[in-house]
Amino acid sequence: MGARLVLCLSALAVFQTVRAQDGNSSYPNPYSGMPTGDYSPAWQSYFEVTDPLPNVTWTLSRSFAGNIPVNRPGHPNNTLFFWGFESQNGSLTAAAGERSTEPWGIWLNGGPGSSSMVGLTLENGPIRIGPNYGATQNNYSWSTLADYIWIDQPVGTGFSTADGTGYVTDEDLMGTDFMGFLSNLVKVFPSLATRPLYLTGESYAGAYIPYITKTYFGMENPPVNLRKIAIGDGTMGSQIEFMLLPVVTVLETYPQIIGYNTSVFEHFQAISHYCGYDLNLSYPQPSHFPTLQLNPAPQYPFTAADMLNKKSFAAHVASRYASQSSGMKLSKRDREEKREEWMMKRVYNSGQLIDPYYGCDVYDEMVDFALNFTFPWTLGGIDVYDIPDTLNPEVPQDPSVFLNDNRTRAALHAPLKTWIESIPYPFITGQPGNDPSVEPMAFFTDMATNATAKNVSVVIYSGNDDSLVTHRGSQVVIQNTTFGGIQGFTRKPSTPWYDDSGNFAGIVHQERNWTYVLFQGTGHLIPYLKPAAALTFLREFVLGSNTTGLVTTSSNGSVIVVGGENSTLAEDVMPGQKEVYYGSLTTQSTTVWPSATIAAWESFIATATATGSTRAVSSAGGREVGWSVVSALVMLPVLVFVSMW
Repeated sequence: MGARLVLCLSALAVFQTVRAQDGNSSYPNPYSGMPTGDYSPAWQSYFEVTDPLPNVTWTLSRSFAGNIPVNRPGHPNNTLFFWGFESQNGSLTAAAGERSTEPWGIWLNGGPGSSSMVGLTLENGPIRIGPNYGATQNNYSWSTLADYIWIDQPVGTGFSTADGTGYVTDEDLMGTDFMGFLSNLVKVFPSLATRPLYLTGESYAGAYIPYITKTYFGMENPPVNLRKIAIGDGTMGSQIEFMLLPVVTVLETYPQIIGYNTSVFEHFQAISHYCGYDLNLSYPQPSHFPTLQLNPAPQYPFTAADMLNKKSFAAHVASRYASQSSGMKLSKRDREEKREEWMMKRVYNSGQLIDPYYGCDVYDEMVDFALNFTFPWTLGGIDVYDIPDTLNPEVPQDPSVFLNDNRTRAALHAPLKTWIESIPYPFITGQPGNDPSVEPMAFFTDMATNATAKNVSVVIYSGNDDSLVTHRGSQVVIQNTTFGGIQGFTRKPSTPWYDDSGNFAGIVHQERNWTYVLFQGTGHLIPYLKPAAALTFLREFVLGSNTTGLVTTSSNGSVIVVGGENSTLAEDVMPGQKEVYYGSLTTQSTTVWPSATIAAWESFIATATATGSTRAVSSAGGREVGWSVVSALVMLPVLVFVSMW
């Protein structure tokens, strides 16, 4: 990848840049008043956002923004872009050693290649960009509770910059870059070096945050004081673990996807068992789970490129919908006959359980079934991040007009590049979107051991309506990790928690410095869909020390769970809502299945998923299929991840 000298910035040596011929490359730009020399508090006035922002008609708390280098040798153009907001006037600009007990937070979106400005402007920042591209105040901003900084990373993402050969090669280099950035950030805001840091993020940040934490633990003198990490709907394991393994759980949560069809459910249940996805979670877990493989693989390339980005997935769905549109135009009776034909083909044809087209890709098969046979998904709308939402098209979620406004760019001291929500991150050692790193789950126990020794707490949270990166996958990661000398939780999560209005918000469980929180009634983008509950969660279980769900021991040695245990919540599945929404944009209609259909399903599912079930299952390809976990499994490399928020 050739490069040519573009511009020499004499104001600061670290901003000397080599701009590649690569169209994704960019470089930081100096703005008026930029200091010279190394970073110091003198840079605070330069980074302060003082110019008015378009459509922001209320008074924002003081904020600071711009690009800071990651200190990677040979790549002076590699910078990360940040935008940080004070919770109190003067809190970010405090001197070294001041406010030493006051928390500060970092938010990361995922991808790899998604900008954290998505989180700032659509989820948990003080500015909310709406469907009409206008700006409104978010009263549930996480910056109301602590100084919070949203960071575009890895280099080259969002407003961050990289030269053509400067993109990270893997997550280990990403972690090193991130610490290099933080070492400069704390020179500008020196109190942050000793104040407790809460590192938070969602989605593919489930890979970022563990690797950053791994890097932190490997440093003799890290630049910050990490207190807690919090990962929401995170890709902490392989794609099989977070996406394929939980399909049966997804169908139990929202049987509407298959129209409450018990035969179809048994089909997916049998395939999931055949593929080794029906792992049994015990409390505590007696041994490590087998490493899962995609065997047999589907006949198409198994990548997440069309699934992990909402816009790409919409195109993916539209393509499938168009190719099968003749089936959508069938009458109800004809469609029912086609559905039976589908079942016969997949379950009984030639005595084979597995359709070779899908192989063990049960997720794509589930999506195709919904698009073909289940109203309202047959209308072509599906949001894998929020199951009950089948609006087509969906309400726009697009901050690009705001962020690419020249007034915004100038106010934020952003580089002269077009802000893009997500790019297929070009890891140097692979094709765009291919992360060559080992999955984080492989070193979670080592990370947990260090976390215990250094008093760093771990929070893992999920939205119950997320079908793509589910709570089941997160629970598998927890039960496969040894922390505090025990593998996994010792008791099944079953303690309810409530929002500030007293409404049931979900399940919480805490043991040995690890916390698990499940949100009811929300999908992947929890701060967007449930902003009030998300803020309560941040205050109580991330920044705070609420003990609800904590496992303790009484004076007589008996186990006590603070807040009690609810037997109805002590299940693998928390049922979703009955209503499914359809229509377009903000025009919504609601469909609910007949009460008799729901009652019949509930009667069926009570026994179909009971522990110890011994339903007969056919065999295929000479492999015996029983109800024990398939044991002879080999390692699957991390698969393609593209543009996950």
